[in-house]
Amino acid sequence: MRIPKTWVRPLTGRIIHDLLENRQIEPLVAPEKLLDEAEAIIFGELSVEDRLNEEVREILKRYDSEIEKGRVDYKSLFDRVKQKLVQERNIVL
Repeated sequence: MRIPKTWVRPLTGRIIHDLLENRQIEPLVAPEKLLDEAEAIIFGELSVEDRLNEEVREILKRYDSEIEKGRVDYKSLFDRVKQKLVQERNIVL
């Protein structure tokens, strides 16, 4: 995640506040529930790259011996695997 996790709730609150103040949305649930749901959605979207990076690390564990022998550069292999998964899954980072 490119922003601190502690920023998600205040950012979400600001977004919800602005949407409500400008009458761009009309909530069908209590404001606190709206904030909780929106925060979960935003947090999930911001965490996509973190989850992808973890998956790439797990995939690369299979190639530890090759990487240790210097036959493969970890960083370049990491980037290639990550890009392949991004393209296959149509992920927007």
